[in-house]
Amino acid sequence: MTILREEGKKERGETMDVERIFHMTGGVGDTSYSKNSSLQKKASDMVKHITMEAVREVFLSLDKPRSFGMADLGCSSGPNTLSIIKDIIRSVEEAEAACSLEKNKLLDLQRPSVAAEELRVYLNDLPTNDFNSIFKALPDFHDELKKSSGSSDLYIAASPGSFYGRLFPSGSLHFVYSSYGLHWLSKVPEALYDEDGKSINKGCIYISESSPPTVALAYQTQFQEDFSSFLRFRSQELVRGGQMVLILLGRRGLNHVDRGNSLFWEILSRSFSKLIMEGEVEKEKLDSYEVHFFAPCKEEVESLIGREGSFEMTRFEMFELERDEGIRRDGYGYGYGGAIASTVRAVQESLIRHHFGDGINLDKLFECYAGIVDEEMAKEEIRAVTFLLVLRKLA
Repeated sequence: MTILREEGKKERGETMDVERIFHMTGGVGDTSYSKNSSLQKKASDMVKHITMEAVREVFLSLDKPRSFGMADLGCSSGPNTLSIIKDIIRSVEEAEAACSLEKNKLLDLQRPSVAAEELRVYLNDLPTNDFNSIFKALPDFHDELKKSSGSSDLYIAASPGSFYGRLFPSGSLHFVYSSYGLHWLSKVPEALYDEDGKSINKGCIYISESSPPTVALAYQTQFQEDFSSFLRFRSQELVRGGQMVLILLGRRGLNHVDRGNSLFWEILSRSFSKLIMEGEVEKEKLDSYEVHFFAPCKEEVESLIGREGSFEMTRFEMFELERDEGIRRDGYGYGYGGAIASTVRAVQESLIRHHFGDGINLDKLFECYAGIVDEEMAKEEIRAVTFLLVLRKLA
C-alpha cells in the first residue's frame, strides 16, 4: 500500500482513500496474484500443522459448539484462499473423531464427543479485492467437500473492510486466520511528510540506510497503532478461549535495515531509479511514493500483545523460505529473482499504476527488479523472515 496524493493537493498533504485503490492483481492472468502467490502458499504450508493444531485445540475446548465461526482476514483471491479454508474445515471435522483422545490430553475433561452443526466462514479483505473469483470457485469447492467429508452445514460469506476496524458481531468467532496481511499498515505514517506535504524520505520508498531516524520511528509508531487496534477489535469478536494464527513478514533484530524484507523494497526503489535515468519515470514521482509496510521484530510484537492484554501468545515461530531455483515466471525468465519480481508486481501493481500512471512500463520495471535480486543473491543470501504467532484470547 502507498500514500496517494491527488494532483494539485500535494502541498496540503491530503491523501486519497487507499481502501478504494489497494488490491492484489485480480483475475487469472499471467501477472495476477492467483498465478503469482506460490511463495505465500509455500509459507502457509510450512506451518500448516501449527494452524491445524490451533483449530483442533479451540474446537476441543468449546462446550458443544453448535455453530463454529472462523474468519480469514486479508484473504485476497486465487487458490490459496480456499485451500486454507478447506484445511481448517477438515481439521474441525477431524477433531470430532479425535475428541476422546484430545480432550484428555488438552483439557483432562470427561464429556461426550461433540460436532459443530454449522461452520461459518468469513472471507475478509479490502472492498477492492477480487471476491468474484472466489465466488465463482465456490460451487466446485462445496462439491469437493461433500465428496470428501462433512456432515456439517457450511456457510461462506464475504466481509469487505479493513481488519484494523471492527468487522464482526461480539463473540461470533472461534478462530481467526491471517496470512501475509498484518505487515501492511492502514496508511503511510503522516510523520513521513513535512508541513508542506513533502516527503522527508526522498528517493526511498521504505526505511533505508539513507533515511532520517524519524522515518523508522514513524513506521514503528504506525505499526504500534495498527496492531493494537487489530488486537482490540479481534478480542471483541472472538469468544473466550478463541485462537488466532497470524503469519506476517518480520525482521530478526532491532535494526530496521538488513538483508531481509527491507532489502526487497530497496531493490524496488533502485529499479525505479533505473527508469528515472532512462527518462521513463519522473524523479518527483518516486520522491512522493512510500509503501505502507512494516516488518516488526519479535520484541515489538510481544510488547504490543502484552500491553493490549487480551491475548496470550502460546507459540512464536520465525522461519525462512528456501530458495526455489528454476521457477518459471513469464517475462522475467527463470530463477529466484523472477519469482520474487512476479510476487511483488502482483502485490504492488494497483498502487504503482495509480501513482505513476498507466503509461509506466511495468514489464521493464520488474525485469530490472528480477535482475537486481539475482545480482544481490550472487553476492550474499537475502534472508527474509516470516513470523507465525498463535494467540489465545484470555477473557
